[in-house]
Amino acid sequence: MAHMGLEKYLDQVKKGLVSKSGDILAELFSFRHPHIASPRLQSYLGCGQWALPLMNVVTLDLRLFAMQADKQQVRKGLGKPGEMLEKAAEVMMGCFRVCASDSRSSLEVSKKWGMLALVNHLFKIYFKINKLHLCKPLIRAIDSAPIKDQFKLAHLVTYRYFVGRKAIAILIYLIPVKMLLGYIPKEDLLFKYNLNQFVDVVKSVRMGNLALLNETLEREQEIYGCHKREFRYRSCKPTEMIVFICILRALLLKTHQLSLGAFVVALRAMQVEDIDVTEVECIVANLIYMGYIKGYISHQHQKLVVSKQNPFPALTSFL
Repeated sequence: MAHMGLEKYLDQVKKGLVSKSGDILAELFSFRHPHIASPRLQSYLGCGQWALPLMNVVTLDLRLFAMQADKQQVRKGLGKPGEMLEKAAEVMMGCFRVCASDSRSSLEVSKKWGMLALVNHLFKIYFKINKLHLCKPLIRAIDSAPIKDQFKLAHLVTYRYFVGRKAIAILIYLIPVKMLLGYIPKEDLLFKYNLNQFVDVVKSVRMGNLALLNETLEREQEIYGCHKREFRYRSCKPTEMIVFICILRALLLKTHQLSLGAFVVALRAMQVEDIDVTEVECIVANLIYMGYIKGYISHQHQKLVVSKQNPFPALTSFL
């Protein structure tokens, strides 16, 4: 039995099915059966890509079943969200390693052709469970593959769609952080990745226009509400600080002293109605404390006095 070939093995399985013999089929399907040790069978199974269509169907079903299992667990209050999808991803990663490490077969019959379909399934899982950092090694593996541009068109389209989504997801977090450090993105970048919601934010920061910034953020908040993309609103809100600095820089042009009342007038002109000298003094004091302004506040005279040399350090210096 240990020397059984694939054809003989399948013939035995067929006989078991015809005779409806559960015992025979159980023995044949067991990984403890002696035929597993057959070098001829192992050699046959180890060659070529004949099993890739089967693998694609099984991995698709596995992902869909895992999604349903997660929904059932959440409904019953068992386990943690995405637990079944994570386990499914571990199984798929095992298949991916087998495909990626196939260096013995010729390229025409290599298992490497199954890599991209698996990567697409893994992308869908990682986006679902919000673990985008796990996409990076997969992207690196595909980019270094000799057949990276020769996969099926349908798989390539899906792959590039998810790579684009990953870039957008990163930029949504990265752009506001970079802006706080003084790096203002170009409009070309925003249009390239369809991040139009940042266009007016960038424009308001460049102009020092607090009214436009608040209007833009309120519009975004109304559109996205409590959706997860509310992050855009929450992360862009601190850019008010940069706008305050721009306004102060404009008001302090060719002088090193500024009445806090003038700052109040400037803010009210930008539709910030509910603000007074006390609140403005608090804003300026915070900017001085954080190092964005070199100077001090004369509380008695209600004035901001700034250094004559480099009163507004470059934001990039805070890196």
